Amino acid sequence: MVSDIIASDEFRRWRAFPPEAFGPSIHAGRSEFIRSLPKARRIIDLGGTALAQDMGAMVAMGYPYHFDELTVIDLPPEDRHPLYQDSVHPDRVSTPQGLVTYRYHSMTDLSGIQDDSVDLVYSGQSIEHVTVEDAKLVVGEVNRVLRPGGWFALDTPNSAVTRLQQPEFIDPDHEFEYCLEELIELVSVHFDVKVTYGLNYCGRSVARGTFDQSEVAANVGMYGAASESYIICLLSQKPES
Repeated sequence: MVSDIIASDEFRRWRAFPPEAFGPSIHAGRSEFIRSLPKARRIIDLGGTALAQDMGAMVAMGYPYHFDELTVIDLPPEDRHPLYQDSVHPDRVSTPQGLVTYRYHSMTDLSGIQDDSVDLVYSGQSIEHVTVEDAKLVVGEVNRVLRPGGWFALDTPNSAVTRLQQPEFIDPDHEFEYCLEELIELVSVHFDVKVTYGLNYCGRSVARGTFDQSEVAANVGMYGAASESYIICLLSQKPES
């Protein structure tokens, strides 16, 4: 009976996170996006270190497919925000999904990775941590290392909502927070944007111009209205030719 309840449409529809669980609700939405990503054999995760999780963020958050290698690119500890300076993992970690390896350097320079050699690049809550000029370098490097037809997925806070939440950036380590149009403009220089999603829909907050944390927390998951959601997600593809 418990299994039937959990699997029911009613359970999913009415299982709302309370306002004080705002952070976990965002995490749950991002996990849903990661589980939706394409199957890939060779993956790069930009900024994918997970606190106390050697397997890295993508595996920890539920990427469902087996892969040959997933490489996490992250800054050296001394260059990170103090919160993340203790998160140093072994160079190679075996996981049920495949081999996870770590490289510690800026994501603006992927020169150690061959051209056209990667199936999927994921940037989860990382593009907002670099300047717009550096973000252009990141997108260019992603284009270089992805094979034709490869996928670029990213999620980032939606400035159309975070500016309602507070006038300054929601994280002091952020350099720029994008709205949907700005993110599409950044990515579409090199990629065809196939799908846009929003995580944690907050249409009433946007319409009223007033941030409602209870609305954001309750509306966990993926939505079609990216511009009216707390997190923007893009799934883009490198042209075949």
